[in-house]
Amino acid sequence: MARWVKAGVIESRFEGDRASQALKEAGIPYMINSFLDTAYDGLYVPQKGWGRVMVPEEFCEKAERIVAEVKMSFQEEEKGETE
Repeated sequence: MARWVKAGVIESRFEGDRASQALKEAGIPYMINSFLDTAYDGLYVPQKGWGRVMVPEEFCEKAERIVAEVKMSFQEEEKGETE
């Protein structure tokens, strides 16, 4: 049985959707664990992020690169919107 490790933290549901799609296209098994807790109305999201991406250990390096690319594309989009 494979050991699952954290490949990155995502900041929003939309970023999670893009990361999911990119990992699926790369053939990497993944799970996204959301930190959003309805009982606390998202209190911990600003501290921890929206969620984390978990992958089998053997896919970790490739998945970390993919998650980082997705995060960078979101930052570039946000920067373009503010200019």
